[in-house]
Amino acid sequence: MCGITGFYTKNNPDFVSKEELDKMTSCLVHRGPDAVGSYYSGLIGLGHQRLSILDLSNDANQPMESHSMRYVCVYNGEVYNFMEVAEDLNIELKTSCDTEVIVEAFAEWGVTFINKLNGMFSICIYDKQEQILYLFRDRIGIKPMFYYWDGNNFAFSSELKSLLQIKYIRERRQINNSAINEFLHLGYIPEPNTIFSNIRKFPNGQTGIVSENGFRMESYWDIEGTIRRNIINDPVEAKERLNELITSSVKMRLVSDVPFGTFLSGGIDSSLVTAIAAKELNQKLNTFSIGFSDSKHDESKFASKVASYLGTNHHEYIVTESDARDIILDMLDFYDEPFADSSAIPTMMLSKLAKEKVSMVLSGDGGDELFHGYGAYKWAKRLATFPGNRMRVIMGIILGITPSNRYKRASYLYKYKDKANIKSHIFSQEQYLFSERELDKVLNPELIFDNSLEQDYSNFVRKLTPEEAQAVFDLRYYLKDDLLVKVDRASMRYALETRVPLLDHRIVEFALNVDPKLKISGNIQKYLLKEVLYDYIPKEYFDRPKWGFSIPLKRWLYTDLSFLINEYLNEGVINEFNYIEFKEVQKLVRKFKSGHDYLYNRLWLLIILHKFLIKNRNLI
Repeated sequence: MCGITGFYTKNNPDFVSKEELDKMTSCLVHRGPDAVGSYYSGLIGLGHQRLSILDLSNDANQPMESHSMRYVCVYNGEVYNFMEVAEDLNIELKTSCDTEVIVEAFAEWGVTFINKLNGMFSICIYDKQEQILYLFRDRIGIKPMFYYWDGNNFAFSSELKSLLQIKYIRERRQINNSAINEFLHLGYIPEPNTIFSNIRKFPNGQTGIVSENGFRMESYWDIEGTIRRNIINDPVEAKERLNELITSSVKMRLVSDVPFGTFLSGGIDSSLVTAIAAKELNQKLNTFSIGFSDSKHDESKFASKVASYLGTNHHEYIVTESDARDIILDMLDFYDEPFADSSAIPTMMLSKLAKEKVSMVLSGDGGDELFHGYGAYKWAKRLATFPGNRMRVIMGIILGITPSNRYKRASYLYKYKDKANIKSHIFSQEQYLFSERELDKVLNPELIFDNSLEQDYSNFVRKLTPEEAQAVFDLRYYLKDDLLVKVDRASMRYALETRVPLLDHRIVEFALNVDPKLKISGNIQKYLLKEVLYDYIPKEYFDRPKWGFSIPLKRWLYTDLSFLINEYLNEGVINEFNYIEFKEVQKLVRKFKSGHDYLYNRLWLLIILHKFLIKNRNLI
């Protein structure tokens, strides 16, 4: 796990200086504090900050050249099957790290080598002979990569802040209005956008090729291509196959030359990953959980119970809510662009504490999207079968005038603007964010909200159920551009590698072709995944409602963090930037303070947005 940077220019030797390349690289030192290296030839440059996980020797440092000296590689991530790939190469290796295998596999098979890799990665390989730069991002989008391209000059990095070290880019950056719209609707900025109009997110499952002929992308993996006509509907076969796949995935991710453990929340996904890891090891597994001493959001007791059953070496960190509040504003800055997922705060705190004991952890991300664990999937089915547009409008009105905040919040789910965009609508309302109808009022009228997130699902070889379509939406956007971003930045801030076994592409492809009735059976969500789990840990350990990994943000905005409303949502700030209608902000604040507590995340979005704008006001 590392930080990578680089650039390519056709004919502009002033695009990036060696000093700027070094600055690009060094500002990622938190991602890889163990070694730093660079390759620079004027028109091409590569930089690398290394976090040593496999082969701790200097021989494994990057940039790494191929045996032929023709290719040079920088890479962030882990390829778990690198020894199998090495056997196919039939060559004598100089190191015991995956980087050498990656560059030699490319030398042997060209761009098709990527199909052989099982892992999480952002890879850059430069062909010195042909003067071509190749970039690859993993199938699911676990590891990040940002890029700049203006037709002549190309630059890339693991984090957005790194690209801003280049004066040429920094002087040309502008706020991306479309990204602001998307952020207010989703709470994050989805691929390919970033907050800056000239910097983009490199897509998952893609190969990028930069040469004197320009820049182009080619897809080597996508969700649509993994959907099969026939689904797996035998429960015995499905359970056996899923257990085999998860066991294989966890075993592959236990290969490490440094101490490691698992994040254990006590929920379904992390408990299953931990149970299999503990079974496969010949030593006690380290497990880590965090809890709040004075909050109902504390799940640590459930994690402790699971850890005790599995006999792990459990590390439980109990912090006060004031500890979390102290880092909340710093956390917002670390994501480089507006990012509203407040669960980043406990994730960051847990990563910091885990790093004191280990350098690598496994996490349970992905289970909800793959096996239908969110309430959004039930809403997708409910709204798809609701009797007529007229009736859902009436239902929205009735629920909206009830005294219950729960029903008031539910009323928004019936008030979608366009059924074509219903998946993003369901997501936004499940997360307490702005709907498209609300944005029509809240945004400055000159800013048009163009919802380009919905994609055509009619080309799939089989018709997806509403629940499946909603889950595909989450895989394409929420998982990749929110949850994985949250974990990557939070853990890599402290140079902690996080591996995600449930997002092995074999498991993803399997899950996408499992009968939806095995995902939600009756009223039981994640049914198949739970059936596998209960073979490792008794069912009664999980007999409780689903809890998220969260902080009591709603309460804090009424109390200790109420000053943020006054500081960032006052008339002077709102009118200075003129993205939002102040009268609508006033209405939101007034309703929130009068008891409409479900509006707290909408206020949080506006606070984060204006905090970012104030910090970057010279760009407006």
